[in-house]
Amino acid sequence: MTATSTTFDPAAYGIAPGAAGDIVATQPGGRHETDIAVIGAGPVGLFSVFEAGMLKLKTHVIDALPHVGGQCSAMYPEKPIYDIPGWPKIEAQALIDQLAAQAAPFDPAWHLGQQVTGLSRDAATGDWTVATDKGTEIRAKAVLIAAGVGAFGPNRPPLAGIEAYEERAVFYRVARKEAFRGKRVVIAGGGDSALDWAIELADIASAIMVIHRRPKFRGAPESVAKLHALAAQGKIDLVVPYQLHGLEGDPETGRLDVVTVADLDGNIRRLEADVLLPFFGLSMNLGPILTWGLALDQNHITVEQATMSTSLPGIFAIGDIARYPHKLKLILSGFAEAASATHAAREICRPGEVMHFEYSTTKGVPGA
Repeated sequence: MTATSTTFDPAAYGIAPGAAGDIVATQPGGRHETDIAVIGAGPVGLFSVFEAGMLKLKTHVIDALPHVGGQCSAMYPEKPIYDIPGWPKIEAQALIDQLAAQAAPFDPAWHLGQQVTGLSRDAATGDWTVATDKGTEIRAKAVLIAAGVGAFGPNRPPLAGIEAYEERAVFYRVARKEAFRGKRVVIAGGGDSALDWAIELADIASAIMVIHRRPKFRGAPESVAKLHALAAQGKIDLVVPYQLHGLEGDPETGRLDVVTVADLDGNIRRLEADVLLPFFGLSMNLGPILTWGLALDQNHITVEQATMSTSLPGIFAIGDIARYPHKLKLILSGFAEAASATHAAREICRPGEVMHFEYSTTKGVPGA
């Protein structure tokens, strides 16, 4: 399968900008100095700015997207997230807005719409210089790589002529749920994204059909239970075990009429539909990160779990890109990793300086 790239503009979908929308990016180019350079402005990268700030460390944040938020903003801004402590349910973009507001008092510098192309170390001082494709150079005592899955795009199902329907009847993200009100929606996939959106759209769409190649789904047990409960109520049609086979409609206008699916014996079933949402994960491309000499394991950066340190001194990796035994790819795990990495980075940024660690409740936050 190949990948298609996408970016998300909240204003284009009628979503009012929150704290994330108020961020002003630094002009490209020039030389800068800071304590920590954070590569990646997704939720884990944003939280690392707060953690660094609590340790009185300055940060510069670089991201290839023109906005902060990573996948949460670019792929599923309205997707509900249920496993953030203190939030029984929060939409992805709202989480990004909260994290941006939490980071704001520490005045980070934002280098957005820039891809990191180079990483070099001063042998005399141990400092690192991060270079971008826009001519920006950032000298830092430590670097936190919070790049998620690197450059990403959704995996496109191998259906003939699908390109003609993309962004008109075939969507790889749900930017605005109301766009699907009253529509006949086919959702393909068996993971958390497919299940979450089937559940979320069950009361919005006129029909929801979930296609999966096997009867057993891979999502969280609670989501699987909800899916089957909605199916029992007639709100969702589970079409299993089937796989996508083809699209019928008008390629000129992008109007979709029918999604055809096939079982393992090649039997074809025609599903009348207005929209197809294929959720087959994201393609992963680490890009220049592969050339930096870091120890890698299947396109992930191996780290020492206690400090999140990599094979290069002063370089740390956190979030989905980091790998260690029994790693859980959860946002909340990434938050804990951000805390561990920034505390370890402080030893590099402020060597020999004694710190009496305090809880945020006693230490306070600027402007709070």
